[in-house]
Amino acid sequence: MGRAVYGGIYEPGHPSADEQGFRRDVLELVRQLAVPVVRYPGGNFVSGYRWEDGVGPQEERPRRLDLSWRTIETNQFGMNEFVDWCRAAGAEPYMAINLGTRGPEEARTLLEYANHPGGTQWSDLRRRHGYTEPHGIRLWCLGNEMDAPWQIGAKTPDEYARVAEETAKVMKWLDPGIELVACGSSTWFMPGFPDWERIVLERTYEHVDHISVHTYFDSKADDPSEYLARPALMERQIRTVTAACDFVKARKRSRKTMSLAYDEWNVWSHRNEPDDSWPEAPSQLEDVYTMQDALTVAGMYMMLLRHCDRVRIGCQAQLVNVIAPIMTRTGGGVWKQTIFHPMEAISRHGRGIVLQGLPEGPEYEHPEAGAVPVCDLLAVHRPEDGSLVIFAVNRSLEKTALLSPRVESLGKLRLAKHSVLRHDDLKAANTEADPENVAPRDLPVSKKDLPDLEVALPPASFSVLLFVPQD
Repeated sequence: MGRAVYGGIYEPGHPSADEQGFRRDVLELVRQLAVPVVRYPGGNFVSGYRWEDGVGPQEERPRRLDLSWRTIETNQFGMNEFVDWCRAAGAEPYMAINLGTRGPEEARTLLEYANHPGGTQWSDLRRRHGYTEPHGIRLWCLGNEMDAPWQIGAKTPDEYARVAEETAKVMKWLDPGIELVACGSSTWFMPGFPDWERIVLERTYEHVDHISVHTYFDSKADDPSEYLARPALMERQIRTVTAACDFVKARKRSRKTMSLAYDEWNVWSHRNEPDDSWPEAPSQLEDVYTMQDALTVAGMYMMLLRHCDRVRIGCQAQLVNVIAPIMTRTGGGVWKQTIFHPMEAISRHGRGIVLQGLPEGPEYEHPEAGAVPVCDLLAVHRPEDGSLVIFAVNRSLEKTALLSPRVESLGKLRLAKHSVLRHDDLKAANTEADPENVAPRDLPVSKKDLPDLEVALPPASFSVLLFVPQD
């Protein structure tokens, strides 16, 4: 999609490119984010994709029309390059299966090519392509947004459930160790939501491990307070999909609990929409993110962590250039968008045990979500070193909030670091010329210990508070 791959992560001839054409400057930032999993090749694109086009000698790969974004796909980057790039980035590959124009047979051959050791047609083809060892890809999703009229090969819930069930069966027969993600509704305002989830899971429940959830919020919001509260709408969606899963579990008398794969989410203004010129790797959907966007994205990350008992996979769409935390100039530099910073903070510090806090404080009304706390708070405990991290979004545009944590059950802690992401201008953004315009900075840390500590949370800010055991 756009320059996500070509001119993004992959650009042979770029000064930073390695021997495979991967941009080292982009890889460095991806590693900085500690991205655990990357979904590929999409997205709407996958519903018309022939995976065979992207393997083998690059000079023999066909150029195809991509109907989803009205561009030319050169196929110079395909599955094997993707797996190599994931290994270089320290991420796990998460492959999407085309169930728009294809079906169980094509899924089976792709899995055989990727994961079977050898001695068969497709696994030996991989070996001839230079990959003696199987890729061992564990995560696979069964199509993308199959209820959507914009999707190539869109299906009714019964049609999709049938093909997903048969695809899941043959894939699990071939490789029982894989995990499969069934398609949920494209978003909560689809007319079939959440009945789609029920119908699909009644056919696939015992064959799949997760069901997908997608959400985008329009970043062209007029009211900042309303926009910053939108992550609360994710909770309604998560609870609704969870209820559909548990209803099917009860009907089937199953002991298995279905988890959610929130494998597309972000804020998005729909700039640079596709045109009719069939370009090659154009600048598409390259939103310039602001301080305001970073606060909303931070809240979305926190909401996913808050429900990590059921949300087991979460993929922000996308990673580079297209509605992305990382931006590049083809042939030139790379820089961090504002939304890079909450992603990095939560990826690096949000690993551990998420605590169910009981925050007390002022609220305000959102037209759809109802009462929303002015300060959104989330705590993560790391038993291995006894530390505690509190993430906080102060949604007030004018007032500083005072936080008084009560965490006595975790022992005696002191505040070791307070990092804050804030800018006086909510519309402030980062550019190649000014990449640090919006960036986190450390605030002075109070010498008081808990429970006497009060921490000031600046207005319209995202804070990361690190508490460590007292010496």
